[in-house]
Amino acid sequence: MNTEKEKREEAILLSLKKCDYLTREQIEKMHRLGKTRNAQRVLSEMSDYISFFTEERKKVYYLNAAGRERVQAEKVRKKTAMVNHYIIRNDLFISMGRPLSWKNEVKITIPDSKVSIIADAAYISNKNKIHHFVEIDYKQSMSKNAVKIKRYKELSTFNPDFVLIWVTTTPYRKKRLESLCAGLSFKIFLKDDIK
Repeated sequence: MNTEKEKREEAILLSLKKCDYLTREQIEKMHRLGKTRNAQRVLSEMSDYISFFTEERKKVYYLNAAGRERVQAEKVRKKTAMVNHYIIRNDLFISMGRPLSWKNEVKITIPDSKVSIIADAAYISNKNKIHHFVEIDYKQSMSKNAVKIKRYKELSTFNPDFVLIWVTTTPYRKKRLESLCAGLSFKIFLKDDIK
């Protein structure tokens, strides 16, 4: 195996370690694989390390046991009904320029409280060093979203210097989130806006 090919494979495996699940299109964008046919060939040649399933007519890739071993990934991923949640989060990660500080499933503890929040992702902006907390609203009840936003408002009384980013599915849900987030620094995207 040539070293360029090894490096590319390693980079793709590390992306899957970081993102859990990626579609072919996402891998194409992240690793500049060119046209679809080339991307399919590259991924097919990596079948010793990656597995896939089909979701909404798209192949979704994840690390298999050999892939996890090669990049020391501990999380075991399988086919899941929650995959669209991950895919949307990864679309945002890519559209934000793949921040180096990006971490998934981040626990945030609210000072002087027993309450904590688990953000879908968090990162620190390279420009202004401000924390950004990411929430994906995909088939989640608005009442659950409201509880989470209330917790972010509690957090803002101790540290108002953060931006809450939501990705949601419909203009109606976007309006609802906007009204719930009043008083916070926030951005809300529709999932189709970040592809």
